Amino acid sequence: MAIVAGVSTRAWFAFLSVSLLWGIPYFFIKVAVDDGVPPAFLAWARVLLGALLLGALSWRLGLLQSLRGRGRMLALYAVIEIVVPFPLIAAGEQAVSSSLAAILIAAVPLIIAVLALRFDHDERATGSRLVGLVVGFAGVVALVGLDVAGNADELLGAGAILLAALGYAIGPMLLKRRLGDLDPRALMAGALAIAAVALTPAALIAPPAQVPPLEAIAALIVLGVLCTATAFVLFGALITEVGPSRASVITYVAPVVAVALGVTLLGERPGVGAIAGLLLIIAGSWLSTDGRLPPGLGAVVTGVRTTRRRAGGARRARRSPAEPPADEAAGADVRFEPGRARAG
Repeated sequence: MAIVAGVSTRAWFAFLSVSLLWGIPYFFIKVAVDDGVPPAFLAWARVLLGALLLGALSWRLGLLQSLRGRGRMLALYAVIEIVVPFPLIAAGEQAVSSSLAAILIAAVPLIIAVLALRFDHDERATGSRLVGLVVGFAGVVALVGLDVAGNADELLGAGAILLAALGYAIGPMLLKRRLGDLDPRALMAGALAIAAVALTPAALIAPPAQVPPLEAIAALIVLGVLCTATAFVLFGALITEVGPSRASVITYVAPVVAVALGVTLLGERPGVGAIAGLLLIIAGSWLSTDGRLPPGLGAVVTGVRTTRRRAGGARRARRSPAEPPADEAAGADVRFEPGRARAG
């Protein structure tokens, strides 16, 4: 497998794909709930679709037998990562915009860093990472305090989404410690199947009052096939490759995608608190994950710089000896150091 700057090609591909696939769900959730699809039914429908797809794939590949003896831990993961967060996000988006929901979920790396203080020594925040926690949570306070405070329904909606973010933070840590050895396709097929069963009573109690319109049905299909089945498999692979904290830096990109869709397609207008909160949360998340670029991005930047240096060297080599560079003509002592040229 090709390796780029210590990160596998598989991890780099998973990072880009999940960043996109988890940036668009908030838009489709908003479309569905605004068209009258109840939160629990929405969660059940997308989970059921994902379970059927991944279950069929895993069965055909002979992966399901690897789940034997792991039912209890798999059920715990399903509840924490799927059964609780999915309906909470949909319920929250009945009161708040899709943009605000995505920004609040961007606090997941911050929550992981807080939980790591007690539960995961490898992911503990110290130094700049600790500063990142303070900055990030200041963003959450700014967002809730400026754009949500004063509206009880919006406060409840934001609270539901933050509770979902807590589940999204605990889930990857549990996966890393207890389920990381499983094939991500089989793991998510099992988790989604358990979640679908767990959500069935709620879906039966509160079904849609009428047949949802075509756009809501299309939204459910996209949520189930792409944003659930496909994204969860890729995210599971990403966690195995780079760990939960760094895997969660998809929140650098996902809220930007969500805000762009909300503004352009839903006519949402994020307030001052939302913009300030987004910037502070992303900055805090960056610091809390060691202030590193997302997986592979550092390699891209380094590659671009190397290419530019080589191109510059080739141009200088083609120059005529009778026409020396301006620095040499002026008698400057030109010294080259790794990564840059400096005239001394």
